[in-house]
Amino acid sequence: MTTLASAAVTPSGQGVGPLLRAWREQRRLSQLELALRADSSARHVSFIETGRARPSEEMVLRLAEHLEVPVRERNALLLAAGYAPRFSETPLDAPALDAVREGIERLIQGYEPYPALVFDAAYHVVAANRGIMMLLDGVPESLLRPPLNTMRLTLHPEGLAPRIRNLREWRGHLLEQMRRQIALHRSESLRALYEEVAAYPVPETDEGPEEADPVPYFALPMRIEHAGRTLSFVSSTATFNTPMDVTVAELAIETFLPADPATAKYLHSLPH
Repeated sequence: MTTLASAAVTPSGQGVGPLLRAWREQRRLSQLELALRADSSARHVSFIETGRARPSEEMVLRLAEHLEVPVRERNALLLAAGYAPRFSETPLDAPALDAVREGIERLIQGYEPYPALVFDAAYHVVAANRGIMMLLDGVPESLLRPPLNTMRLTLHPEGLAPRIRNLREWRGHLLEQMRRQIALHRSESLRALYEEVAAYPVPETDEGPEEADPVPYFALPMRIEHAGRTLSFVSSTATFNTPMDVTVAELAIETFLPADPATAKYLHSLPH
């Protein structure tokens, strides 16, 4: 059943004006810059922010779009302005999202033998292929109980962290990614997850000897030990264009591409 996003609520007593001003300041835009992008005037934007003018529903959505406000928070802006939420939040297992589920399953399965997974805004894994499950082989059952969380699995000292040969670099990349997400979504649950994983002790990892013929990586790789060998991957994350549903807007598909010929050769040698 499709329902309107009930989680999109505004702080008590806070109207749409202060919320829009906070988003504009976070994006480091002046009132004039925002007005020009939204085909309005700095005077009108100022009046909206101070509560002297009530924006139309269309104006709220237009300003939110140019401020790159996440879909969930656009509902909050509409509520604060006195309008009904525009974007539904459909459970991923609902029949209405059959096409989405089937599509992402086909996508990540078609990516095998390379690893791929799908996660939501809280980094909970909603789908993973056999390439990912291969990397998780040997992870304690306590970390594999639903809901799986990709940040916990990667950074926990009993998870993948001890196997990642360049852990400090990869950990820094993941924590910076989370900081950007926190700034974008302003999620307290995401902030709590960040504080949890950032506080994990960093296991000592053996970077190993310098490669005799080093590979010229084109992006920061994750170098992870598996079955007595070191595999190297670079990751890419994709989201849906112009989503009209909160659930779909918050899904991300992460794929891991072999960063060197040896990794690709090993993956293709595995039984399918």
